Amino acid sequence: MNDKKENVKKSIVNNDMANNNMNSDIEEDYIYEVKIPKERIPVVIGTKGSTKKMLEEEMNVKLKIDSHEGDVTIRGKDPLKLYTAKEVITAIGRGFSPENALDLLKQDYSLEIIDIRDYAHTKNALINKRGRVIGEKGRSRKTIEKLTDTKISVYGKTVSIIGRLEDTMTARRAVESLLGQAQHSTVYKMLEKKRAEQKKREALWLSEDEEVLKEYKDLMNRKEEK
Repeated sequence: MNDKKENVKKSIVNNDMANNNMNSDIEEDYIYEVKIPKERIPVVIGTKGSTKKMLEEEMNVKLKIDSHEGDVTIRGKDPLKLYTAKEVITAIGRGFSPENALDLLKQDYSLEIIDIRDYAHTKNALINKRGRVIGEKGRSRKTIEKLTDTKISVYGKTVSIIGRLEDTMTARRAVESLLGQAQHSTVYKMLEKKRAEQKKREALWLSEDEEVLKEYKDLMNRKEEK
């Protein structure tokens, strides 16, 4: 009788341990819901779902799309990757191509969104502000992109920027200056100065790295001579 009780206890313990192991193997799903303009939904889906499939593979998530409401549900295991996926879908919704939006998967890349309505309170003013950022034949937007190494999308009532964190902040400052009626030439000069300073810093860092490498090689050579 005691042997039977002992066997029952062992069975219960083993079952509990098995259940605990099963629970530990089950990873919790995280979910983000993003609403984008309905006209941008086909861009997320692509021909016969090709873009949707590519995005899911690149971001390691699952996408559920409501074409009628413009809702995109993102499901995944990693909350950090899920947040980045949310930024990618948001970027597509703000006018970027899926390829450009995927730049957000790169380290230190970020998305900045500026609401033009913060600077324009009438329809005509909104059109004027958009025009200042875009420029004739897109010249203003292209110049800012070139001088800041970013990508810019003017879509609807927003201006969105993708690039490295420092670069997006510089581009944001330039766009906000134009929205605040600053002269284009003044903004371009500011960007050129900022770019020159950044190149100078990068050159200094490279020089310091080369000096450290030289010292290391000298040290190794001295050890070999001994």
